[in-house]
Amino acid sequence: MALKITEECINCDVCEPACPNEAISQGIDYYVIDPMKCTECVGHFDTPQCVEVCPVECIPSDPDHPETHEQLMKKFLRLTTEHA
Repeated sequence: MALKITEECINCDVCEPACPNEAISQGIDYYVIDPMKCTECVGHFDTPQCVEVCPVECIPSDPDHPETHEQLMKKFLRLTTEHA
């Protein structure tokens, strides 16, 4: 499933450049993740890079966007094909 950034975000700016899909951007109050672009780094890394670098652990799974590993891989393939 896609990830989301919670209101505990301190706007430290480390998650945005860590995202290989450019799914993270500055929101009104804190960073946000576009669920249409988030693959939890499937296809790029073994673990979500935003979660790895987040100092306040404010990036859980988004229950509003459940996806299987297979679905995340299909999204990764679609995203990387569009940018090729």
